[in-house]
Formats: sequence, structure tokens, C-alpha cells
Amino acid sequence: MSVRWPRILTPTHLSQIITYQKNPLTALQIFNQAQQKYPNYRHNGPVYATMINILGNSGRISEMKQVIDQMKEDSCECKDSVFVGAIRTFASAGMVKEAVHLFNSIPQFNCVNYTESFNTVLELMIKESNFKSARQLFLENSWRLEVKSRVKSLNFLMEGLCQFGKSDLALNVFQEMDFQGCYPSRESYRILMKGLCNDGRLNEATHLLYSMFWRISQKGSGEDIVIYRILLDALCDNGQVEEALELLGKILRKGLKAPKSRRHRIDLSKCESGEDLEATKRLINEALIRGGVPSMGSYSAMAIDLYKEGRVGEADKVFDEMRKKGFWPSLLMYEAKAEALSKKGRVNEVVKLIEEDIKEGTCVPSVKLYNIVLKCLCDAGDSDLGVGYLKKMAKQVGCVANKETYCILVNGLCEDGKFVEASQVLEEMLIKSHWPGPETYNILVRGLCSKGKQYEAVIWLEEMVSQGMVPDISLWNSLVASVCCKMSDINVCYEGILTQ
Repeated sequence: MSVRWPRILTPTHLSQIITYQKNPLTALQIFNQAQQKYPNYRHNGPVYATMINILGNSGRISEMKQVIDQMKEDSCECKDSVFVGAIRTFASAGMVKEAVHLFNSIPQFNCVNYTESFNTVLELMIKESNFKSARQLFLENSWRLEVKSRVKSLNFLMEGLCQFGKSDLALNVFQEMDFQGCYPSRESYRILMKGLCNDGRLNEATHLLYSMFWRISQKGSGEDIVIYRILLDALCDNGQVEEALELLGKILRKGLKAPKSRRHRIDLSKCESGEDLEATKRLINEALIRGGVPSMGSYSAMAIDLYKEGRVGEADKVFDEMRKKGFWPSLLMYEAKAEALSKKGRVNEVVKLIEEDIKEGTCVPSVKLYNIVLKCLCDAGDSDLGVGYLKKMAKQVGCVANKETYCILVNGLCEDGKFVEASQVLEEMLIKSHWPGPETYNILVRGLCSKGKQYEAVIWLEEMVSQGMVPDISLWNSLVASVCCKMSDINVCYEGILTQ
């Protein structure tokens, strides 16, 4: 390991040095050597964060825990994001107890705000269906000065309860918000409305809508349109079309503050029969869009919601209507559309979206949008095209490929049998300080062996071992089988061994 040490070392400089290392263990050695070489040097919070993230992203959990303990002993000021990353690393490794233990130990660190860590652990417990522990965690920590916001954590609780069909308990949590000194957000209403409707509690959902008129919708925000639609759709599905139409009128007047001239232009006579529910719901959706005052928020919210449900045709109509009114689609809308098209396997349309459609507006592709496109191409067996998009990302200012980008592409190339190209992408991935898991090395080494690329396979096997990973015995078997490529050669080897 050769490092060009500067005359004077700063934490910022050390962060740069360890970030550029291809091997996380090498980065850790440099990190530990710094204080030995520079007696007056001290690590600060950002350099600890860099080292912890490197170890966490590469799956070096035991080493990550050691650096976290060292940070606690140094008592340097650290940010909440360090613990969020470490908690997620523990969770992804199935070490939930360690994640909770780390959160409970945060008061021992020099961290003045750990709201996001609190929400991350709470969300983790709810995903594990551990509502009792989640409730206890909330009671023990929500009052702390270091936890700044309670609304987001209460939303997590409500969403978890609703997902498991316990909207009655979620309603109790919602009603407790006032006593907790919280003001329900639009997201609070959306979560509870969806939960109540899914459980068939339409009376409570209707009362919730009226309370929303009073609190959230006083100014007629277009973003509320998604919440209204949840209830109207549920009423239609329950055969209560007349009630839905009556409620629609109130929504246009009180919720969206639609002018009378716009309300009177809406023809809902075709809905009255209620024979074709899907057609009725489409007309109601159009009424919500056209009846209210046109806004970026209403168009975006409706389109994104429809794309998430896979109703691409209806969402595209909202797209077209939006453009006619002089609004340009947002990046979130393009991402939602790409994801919906990708799930339906409409590869050509996904490519057209990023190559042509998005260029017509004011948006530029994001890393998330590129990742959706790459996943779609790889799933369709077009990983070669994905390599081209990786090069485009490198040329786009402010768009840096992340670990997910490289993993999608490496795995896609391997699935297509393009192991040499996968090797090149993996090399770039390591240069950018993103470390794959052992499963990626396993599939790549086996693939190279199957193509007769023994030298490249050995290189990656050595890289794998240098990072402290233990190769499966099947990898060694693949390498031996590749060298002895013909069964006759393998038999000769066995005969030679037995005669010795």
C-alpha cells in the first residue's frame, strides 16, 4: 500500500484519500495510520462519516462497528446521517437488534439532532410488524429535544397500521396528533384515507374528508386531489355512485375552490347510471382535473398517482391536458411514467421517454430515472444499451452514477452472458468507491470461467479475497473445470492424482 502523504494532513484531505481507494480495508488502514503519522492530527465528524459509509456500503460490518466505537471515544461532533446509514446497513444485513442498540446509544455520542435516525428505526420496526416495540420507542423518544418532528414518525405508525388492516388504530393515532402538539400533514390525511377505504370504513373516511376541508384544504390546494380521488373511487367500487357524485360537487366547491363557471361546464350525466364503473371513475377523475383551478400541483399529483396504479393511458391524458394548459411535466412525473412503462415491459416507450420526451420540457434526467431505464433494458436483455447510458451519465453535469446504477448494469450484463463487459463496468464501479456484495463476484467469476477467461476470473477472485470475502467452494470448482475444459483432460488429472 503506497500513499502519498501530504506535509500537513487535514480531515478533508484524508476523506479524499480514503474515498479514492478501491479496497475498503486499504482505506481503513490509511484511516488508522493517519494519527500515527501526524501526532497533532485529529479525526473530525465528516471524516468518520466517510469511513463509516465506505465500510457500510462494502458490507464490512464488524470494522464499521469498531470505527463507530472509536468515534464515540473521540467525542467529536457528528451528524444524524452517519447513524442513519449505519442503521440501514445493519437492517439490510438482518441485524435489527444491532440497529436498535445503535440508536439507543446515540445519546452517548456528540450528536445534537437525531430525528432521522429515530424515524429510520421506527420505520424498521413497523416493517418487522413489531408495533409494540415501535410504540414503546415512540413514547421513550418523541419528547426528546433531539427529536425535532413528530408528524413524520406518527405518519409511519399510521401507515404501518393501515398496511396490516388496522385503520381503526391508525385513526386513534391521527386523533392523538392534537394532544402531541402536532398538526396533521397532507400525507397524514392521504395515509389514513387510503387505510380507511381499503378496510371499507367509508363513513369514517367521509368524515375525515370533511375535517380535511376545514383544516388542510382551506386554500384549495391542487395537491389534495389525490386524497379526494381515493374516497371517490372507493365509493364507486362500493356501488355508491350517487354519493360519490354528490361528494364530488362539495369537493369542487369547498376543497378545490373551483369557480362556478368551471363547475357548470362539467357534464356528469353519463355517470348517473353507474353501469360502467371504470368509465364512471375516469369521468370523475377528469372532473377533478378540469373542475378545479389548473395548477402544477394538481396535474402532477393526479398523473403520478395514476402511473403508480399502472393506469398509463389515463395518466397520459393528464400529461396531454397539462401541456395544453401551458404546464411542463415535472421530473417526478417522468420518473413515475418510466417506472409504470417499465413494469409493463414497454421498453421502446421507456427509451423514447428519456431520449425524446424529456428533452421537450425543462427537465434533465436524474440518477433515479437513469436507473429505471437501465433496469428496464437489463430485464429485457438489452444490457448493451445500458452501457451507453452509463457513458451519457458521465457526461451530464450533476448526474453521478451511484451503487445501484452499477449493480443493475453488472448483474444485467452477467445475465446476458456478457461477462467481459461486466468486468469493465465492475472495474469502474470499484474506482468510484462502490463495492459489490459477494454474490456479484460469484456470478462474474463463474461466468468468466465458462467463457474460458481464466486469467480475468483469477484477478476477480483475488480482489474478492483481498476484501476479506470467502469465495464459495463452487468458484474453485468452476476455475478447475475451466482449466480442464474437456472431460478427457479432467479424467487424466484424476488418474495422475490417484497414481501418486
